[in-house]
Amino acid sequence: MNRGVSIIEATIAPAADGWRLDRAIADAVPTLSRERLKVLISAGHVSQDGLAVRDPSRKSRVGEAFAVAVPAPAPAHNEAQDIPLVVAFEDEHLIVVDKPAGLVVHPAAGNLDGTLVNALLHHCDGSLSGIGGVARPGIVHRIDKDTSGLMVAAKTDRAHEGLAKQFAAHTIDRRYRAIVGGR
Repeated sequence: MNRGVSIIEATIAPAADGWRLDRAIADAVPTLSRERLKVLISAGHVSQDGLAVRDPSRKSRVGEAFAVAVPAPAPAHNEAQDIPLVVAFEDEHLIVVDKPAGLVVHPAAGNLDGTLVNALLHHCDGSLSGIGGVARPGIVHRIDKDTSGLMVAAKTDRAHEGLAKQFAAHTIDRRYRAIVGGR
């Protein structure tokens, strides 16, 4: 590590010969998503023999070696706050919390703090999805303020990307229960 930058070495595998460079490096470095690599390549953070490579769509060749300079995530604009959480599940990839009714998920006008985002920043202490290079909880769905229920947040970029794709494709099984009174 050098000044907040991690250097990751990647070598193109035979199976990735001829693939787009961002896809081939994502195959070689499974901890980084293809989207994150596309941004890093375009910004000149990927080099070959000391020269920056800036075209994520160029074709890869088997055996090519690259150095990927991954900058440390920029601090989030939100502050970590010690807000109690009920954690239903947690591993190195994601966290599932039981959000109580009354807790706002994302900071916004009128609710700049005291949110689930602030609580996750404290609880996860830096081990959250940094998609786009910003340290923030990888929340890919939300529940309204007055609704309670389980919420999942990604702790890695790869998990964030995978969850986002599943939510977009509606392949995640979600179930809701509602209790109403009156009409």
